[in-house]
Amino acid sequence: MAGHKEDRAVYSIGAVARMLDIPASTLRAWEERYSILTPSRSGGAQRLYSRAQVEQLRYIKSQMESGASAADAHRLLAQDLAAARVPAAPPEPLSETRPLVLIVDRDPYAADLAEYFLRTEGYHVAIAQDAVQARLHFQERSPNVVVIDLLISGGAGFRLCAEFAATGSASVLAVAAIDSADEALHLGAAAFLPKPLEPLALVSSVRDLLGTSALTHQSRRSSLTR
Repeated sequence: MAGHKEDRAVYSIGAVARMLDIPASTLRAWEERYSILTPSRSGGAQRLYSRAQVEQLRYIKSQMESGASAADAHRLLAQDLAAARVPAAPPEPLSETRPLVLIVDRDPYAADLAEYFLRTEGYHVAIAQDAVQARLHFQERSPNVVVIDLLISGGAGFRLCAEFAATGSASVLAVAAIDSADEALHLGAAAFLPKPLEPLALVSSVRDLLGTSALTHQSRRSSLTR
């Protein structure tokens, strides 16, 4: 439903491309050719996709995998949107290898609550409450997704966001009690969520960032260490 915090999550075009295994160039071409899925723009002109748009793109991909052309898939989406139906392909299954989520949050209550809901969904979880712990966990445990409170340690979360995103070995979900989406995505975060976090929004965003399975991240990490 519009207005839910889950709908306020925003994803960069690079994150959407990785999540759905659709080249960013294809996403841009679809936007220009069909003008049905048009992401908003940040102050820096970056494309910002909502969760609803990610689900609509997943629907288009599922139609094409079933034999439809890109034009037909977009036409079907337009028909469903006109009928006020929001199509969504079923979520893709997680890998049997349990992904690791690193939570970097100065608030122990918020971190524990996030850990509870993520563990309930079957993820491994590690918690760091400052920049030093975060770097140690990142280096020693190689998480698949890092959830970073941008305001930890006097704003060190912004530096961590850029640092972790630059490795390419994990997706960064930036969170903050202030509107920092533009800056977070500019620094390399794959997505941004406002705080306080709603459990469904957090779990959905982590699942989105893991894409088809954690094996994608495992394979990437293996190639980086060879």
